[in-house]
Amino acid sequence: MAKIKMTTPIVEMDGDEMTRILWKMIKENLLEPFIELNTEYYDLGLEHRNETNDQVTVDAANATKKYKVAVKCATITPNAARMTEYDLKEMWKSPNGTIRAILDGTVFRAPIVVKGIEPCVKNWKKPITIARHAYGDVYKGSEMKIPGAGKVELVYTAEDGTQTKELVHNFTGEGIVQGMHNVSQSIASFARSCFNYALDTKQDLWFATKDTISKKYDHTFKDIFQEIYDAEYDEKFKAAGIVYFYTLIDDAVARVMKSEGGYIWACKNYDGDVMSDMVSSAFGSLAMMTSVLVSPDGYYEYEAAHGTVQRHYYKHLKGEETSTNSVATIFAWTGALRKRGELDGNSELMEFADRLEKATIDTIESGKMTKDLALITTIENPTVLNSEEFIKAIGERL
Repeated sequence: MAKIKMTTPIVEMDGDEMTRILWKMIKENLLEPFIELNTEYYDLGLEHRNETNDQVTVDAANATKKYKVAVKCATITPNAARMTEYDLKEMWKSPNGTIRAILDGTVFRAPIVVKGIEPCVKNWKKPITIARHAYGDVYKGSEMKIPGAGKVELVYTAEDGTQTKELVHNFTGEGIVQGMHNVSQSIASFARSCFNYALDTKQDLWFATKDTISKKYDHTFKDIFQEIYDAEYDEKFKAAGIVYFYTLIDDAVARVMKSEGGYIWACKNYDGDVMSDMVSSAFGSLAMMTSVLVSPDGYYEYEAAHGTVQRHYYKHLKGEETSTNSVATIFAWTGALRKRGELDGNSELMEFADRLEKATIDTIESGKMTKDLALITTIENPTVLNSEEFIKAIGERL
């Protein structure tokens, strides 16, 4: 058969450790035999980020603005141990954080649902997508230990020098205090990304905070979402046959546990951090979790939700066999290829992405899987395949 052609490139961001090994296998076995792969390549491996003083990450993000679609391999965010291991000039920032800031994006995470890998919550039948606002709140908070009796105030000094004060607490002894912030522009970008992604995927959108307790902070999130929805999205949602609704975070948790799934749950930064791990674990495995960064300007960056699988990489370096789950990385590629096809009107590319996803799921449902899935599957006597065998088994089915 003739290879599928691509008119516009995808921005390809290579990564680190075991996921970098899988990346190459996926391209060689599942993509290049079928597609004339057209990518603009950026090496975001830690060595190359160090060589370029992390400029390569900025360049990759700017290329995503140009071409609108990117696919990213998992990367190392260095700590002190990595500084020594990789002989780094400095402790470079998280590439995901840098890219997110440049694209002004919201992260959407959804589990890949497969028969035989059953969710802990028995009534969950469809994926639950978590949309996490990735700016501010406690992550950019200021904190102080209070040594003894005294008064703590919030003080806003306007540009003209006038001050507004709000009492936090009159301390009679030791304590702690925290100040946190957000900005309306970031909340508005978050809202638009959520509304656009709901329309893209034709799913209902829930948003939840605690505005009954936080009558200014959380209430502002609620108000901005509602204003943007009423002004820009109400008619579009009705035409698409989907619903937006707001509820309190505790009510949302109760509803989620009793639902069948199949919707997007938008959360503030901390809530999204916690709930995305709860949802991924309850659906079975972080290795079966997709992640896409969506910008309100229409930029998309697809990746796996997990890390670089360091433990397996060290085994691989020793020449030992690994059985590493590549499903989320395969789905990062299919997500990017499908979106590229959609933007370019390339139905062949979109159909290929659908087929590769079906081949991946069918391979697991036929009982062929990596070790991590074999440990949790309800399929009897599964065949455990190593990293390469699993990718090749998908290739045969494809």
